[in-house]
Amino acid sequence: MRQKNQIQAHLFMAKIIVNSRRRRTHPCQRKTVHVNFHCNSNMFHSVSFVGHFFRFIWERFLHCSLGRPNPTPYLRLPLRQPPSPPPPPPTVDAAAPTTSSSDSDSDLVNLKISLLGDCHIGKTSFVIKYVGDEQEKRSLQMKGLNLMDKTLSVQGARILFSIWDVAGDTGSLYQIPMACKDAVAILVMFDLTSRSTLNSVVGWYSEARKWNQSAIPILIGTKFDDFVRLPPDLQRTIVIQARAYARAMKATLFFSSATHNINVNKIFKFIMAKLFNLPWKVERNLTVGEPTIDF
Repeated sequence: MRQKNQIQAHLFMAKIIVNSRRRRTHPCQRKTVHVNFHCNSNMFHSVSFVGHFFRFIWERFLHCSLGRPNPTPYLRLPLRQPPSPPPPPPTVDAAAPTTSSSDSDSDLVNLKISLLGDCHIGKTSFVIKYVGDEQEKRSLQMKGLNLMDKTLSVQGARILFSIWDVAGDTGSLYQIPMACKDAVAILVMFDLTSRSTLNSVVGWYSEARKWNQSAIPILIGTKFDDFVRLPPDLQRTIVIQARAYARAMKATLFFSSATHNINVNKIFKFIMAKLFNLPWKVERNLTVGEPTIDF
């Protein structure tokens, strides 16, 4: 009787295990186990059957437990990066110049000027007197060529004079094509106290015209402050010869002095008046002992 109760208890526990496995939802499908056995007096067979039965239940339990696929791992979403702070507003550098629409280069008129003549006649001093010492420090110097700029306003327009000063030695002759191309005016210069430099102006002018036929020609005698110390007869001879060369070149003649700023600004005003048909007119001056202006 006691063994019978134990068998029934084992069967009851087996039934609970089977039913509990049915309620779970996993890849092991539900299976219905039909147990049919009859108790008889042969206790050995009953115990043996119960042992096999529990072994079967236990193997199924291990199969479903150990063979169950691993649960889907928890996929951690990437952390949302905090929004980056907006860039700081641009600051204005006090050392850097600020430009407005009126200061942009879109309304800038670039005028190229070429300077030709022998060495040591005062070409560079003439240009520096016009553009100023500060601009001269920012000049661009290369072999046989010196470039300086000056910006000015004329009747609401911004004008940039780009002045190309060609060195006067024979080794700088190869710079003439680049200096004269697209120039609006060609300034051929000589030293009023040196007759040899005056005789060279025809060669400089002829070379320039090979590369530019439309530029305004201007003949300029420098160092007028030294010229007036020469004897009056020599002054008169130089004036006559310079006027003859100017007529041959169809150029306007100016005597100038960079030291005393004689006719320096007036020459560039004359160029502006010729280019833009401005109402300003230059007056002729043929008085000996005064800076000559002839056209």
